Amino acid sequence: MTASSLLSTDEVPSRERAPVWRDWVWRHFGGLESDLYGDTEFEGHLAASHAGDVMLTRLEANRHRVLRTRQMARTSEAPYLKIVAPWQGSAEVAQCGRAAAVRAGGWTLYDTTTDYTVANPERSDHLIVMLPKDQIAAAGLPLGDLVARRIGGGSGISRVALETMRNTYQELPCMSEAAARGAGDLIIQLVRLSLMELAGQDTPRTQREALKDRIRRHVAQHLHDPALSIEAIAQSLRCSKRLLHNAFAGDDDTLTGYILQQRLAACIRDLQDPANATRSITDIALASGFGNLSHFSRVFREHTGGSPSEFRQQTRRGA
Repeated sequence: MTASSLLSTDEVPSRERAPVWRDWVWRHFGGLESDLYGDTEFEGHLAASHAGDVMLTRLEANRHRVLRTRQMARTSEAPYLKIVAPWQGSAEVAQCGRAAAVRAGGWTLYDTTTDYTVANPERSDHLIVMLPKDQIAAAGLPLGDLVARRIGGGSGISRVALETMRNTYQELPCMSEAAARGAGDLIIQLVRLSLMELAGQDTPRTQREALKDRIRRHVAQHLHDPALSIEAIAQSLRCSKRLLHNAFAGDDDTLTGYILQQRLAACIRDLQDPANATRSITDIALASGFGNLSHFSRVFREHTGGSPSEFRQQTRRGA
């Protein structure tokens, strides 16, 4: 039988659960900051097993977010690709100027060697799969173009990969070490094939994704500009506003909402970064494109449950 580990807040006093959870996430995933949207009540469970070089973790928890800064990525011990595949709830991965929201039946990929954020805005039951990056990248895949994309959700090899990851996690306790290693190798092969198929597609869906990539890159490059708007993006990319809106059709958020979320995410990263300890909250807000400080404070409180100064203090106490 393969070895497994379990972490649960059930035996942790309520007031200690948030810092204990952040410590577990930091250690288990190799350096990862987390916050709880300002919630004071929290419950979470982590159960992990290895299938050869692949680590599979079932994460059940109240809403929370995680992020890795570039500095954290530079100090990471081993390069991994990570997959989040929800059983219940949703997850949104943001990396390389893109964001992909997934629910049950889909999965998305992100790279631990550069910065990213993962938002889990509701109670979640996720499968997290960590794969050695060199075993995927060896296929010459353009990983920078494939992270933070929706994968799976219907049929084809990506569906086979998803079911194999889920079934492997559930059956690992009954597998020998040799069988588990073989299952891990199969997961790596199926993920690689899924990414190769995604990289080779040229359909209306991928054309829309390509436009979304251009939009997201433009947003990332001009996020500090308070004049960034749909009109400005349409003019710069030489396309209609309707085309921009259509690119985000079917997403959980509009383009306007995406811009706001990116600005908030940038502020949260800066507030959590110890290197910005002496920077004023006003400077951080302005650097992320918020031109109206009262609007920034209101939106920040709506999304985190507290003020920017309270969030910064909570982060320092957690650190």
